[in-house]
Amino acid sequence: MIKKIAILFIIGSYITKAQDTKFNFSLSSPTQTITNKAGSNIKFTPVKLIDATGIQNQNQTGTCWSFSGLSFFESEMIRLGKGREYNLSEMFVARKAYPLKAANYIRMHGRTNLGEGGGFPDVVNVIKKYGMVPEEVYTGKKDANAPHNHALLETTIKNILLPAANDATQKIDFNFLTNSVDAVCDEYLGKIPEKFTYKGKEYTPQTYAEATGIKANDYVYLTSFTHHPYYSQFVLEVPDNWNWEPMYNLPLNEFQEVMSSSMNNGYTWAWAADVSEKQFMFADGIAIVTSKPHEQLNEDEKKQLSTEPQKQMVITPEIRQKAFDNYETQDDHGMHAVGMVKDQNGTLYYVIKNSWGTERNTCGGYFFASENYVLYKTTSIMIHKKAIPAAIAKKLGIQQ
Repeated sequence: MIKKIAILFIIGSYITKAQDTKFNFSLSSPTQTITNKAGSNIKFTPVKLIDATGIQNQNQTGTCWSFSGLSFFESEMIRLGKGREYNLSEMFVARKAYPLKAANYIRMHGRTNLGEGGGFPDVVNVIKKYGMVPEEVYTGKKDANAPHNHALLETTIKNILLPAANDATQKIDFNFLTNSVDAVCDEYLGKIPEKFTYKGKEYTPQTYAEATGIKANDYVYLTSFTHHPYYSQFVLEVPDNWNWEPMYNLPLNEFQEVMSSSMNNGYTWAWAADVSEKQFMFADGIAIVTSKPHEQLNEDEKKQLSTEPQKQMVITPEIRQKAFDNYETQDDHGMHAVGMVKDQNGTLYYVIKNSWGTERNTCGGYFFASENYVLYKTTSIMIHKKAIPAAIAKKLGIQQ
């Protein structure tokens, strides 16, 4: 077993601490290099790092979309000058989203997604409809020491809705069903207060959301696929896009430009991507896509994937589209891109903040995803509209 190595990321002025060996990673020391794990010969130097809050843990839930979406908004609040005292409640978002999914599930006679999964639009829609609360006001746990686990909650919701959804011939009581789901959510996750006092001020969820400075209409969703026209909006065909939120479609080269230029200008983005690839090596703090197909690598080559710089696959729109069409790229996981580094060969990597806690990998919960991997496996990103280069925003019809 590989010894767990801790990493000290200095992202702006924020410090995420872990335990054993510490690697200083700061833009104030641009020649300083770090690596992804002990024994690795991959050396990263910083290009751009953006302030972020601490690593969270979604535990045994499928609520990565809420954790990564709120991590993104916490970085946005730092960028907006609100400070980092904000720790937003991921379970407030999940709690409010469950009944919305349930209502949609009933109206669609069970022919849509129901469960813990979701997308970044769910976070934005909850903020618009219901506001926001701090983590310490609403944890979504009856036992503060227990990990998040929504298995029984999800099963109970399905047991309430399935009989009605599967029988379109019967007359149903829509309000009874949705109220039942609401009551079940209260039972498992706890009731959300209508008013609360936080740091000496009284708020409602709506007034607290206003205090964060986040304006939900400032955020857009971008993607890049060839089965819809570029510079248009379309509903991304993934199960977790249950509310049919439209995404802006860009050519791959301009999608790439948005991701890198936004970082250079101090904007992070929330990242929805496929993480099922053999070369998504979270435990070793790295995700890549080699120019040689993984199944053609010999055992020695596989052992070096996380320890030696690799020549990576050139990603084209056709390669990306094929992977989406044949289910190799799916909407697996939501994460948060908070910076860029380069290895000694000049290959660009994004610094990715995950929501699986700090103990499951060698980088204290972060990892390095090559730009090639990101271009290949991204399903969509959420970003502030002002982070998009003006010429590209104009093509999309986005008013900045």
